[in-house]
Amino acid sequence: MLKTTIACLAGLLLAGAATAQPAPAAAPPVAAPAAQPENVWHLDLSTGGRVTIQLRPDVAPNHVERIRTLTRRGFYDGLVFHRVVPGFVAQGGDPTGTGQGESDLPDLAAEFSALPHLRGSVAMARTQDQNSANSQFYIMLAPGFALDGQYTVFGRVIAGMAFVDAIAHGTPAPNPSRVVRASIGADNVPPLPAEQLRAAAQPPQAPAPQGLLPPPR
Repeated sequence: MLKTTIACLAGLLLAGAATAQPAPAAAPPVAAPAAQPENVWHLDLSTGGRVTIQLRPDVAPNHVERIRTLTRRGFYDGLVFHRVVPGFVAQGGDPTGTGQGESDLPDLAAEFSALPHLRGSVAMARTQDQNSANSQFYIMLAPGFALDGQYTVFGRVIAGMAFVDAIAHGTPAPNPSRVVRASIGADNVPPLPAEQLRAAAQPPQAPAPQGLLPPPR
């Protein structure tokens, strides 16, 4: 089933064709603890640089552990941002690039919290079933407070937001931007050079024709 986010324009919310529920009343803000290396997620993007995200296991421990597990498997490496809506979200984490794929791990139970959907917030996409988050995530390009309390926010960008803003728009874009490599801060993986990242943004070349070659002249 499609795991997607729907723009909040004209009163629309996330979760495919599901009917959205009214936004909950504002809750007290949740103060972010000091970032620890095990709770830092790096995304080296084909837009030319590294995005650093502070993970929040204090409010979404199971979702953060899923991100760590998949990242250390190399699951996110090379995956495209398959749905990018200007002024709303950049969504990725689907191995099929269609919005319908996920990892081989079980879906996660919701871990809704008081963390708001601010610009740079990172949360899990899901279907209309609130317990269907798996591997797909989205980064908020602008605030989207109507989503608060309905999707699990598990982190926020703390550096490199310019590289998120540069992600190609579309569903999908003709040449979608991608996560070239993901890593956890505690693993001390150095950033990829900008030239290598930008090279990954180039569309693949057409394969050489196969079959018999003509005889030499």
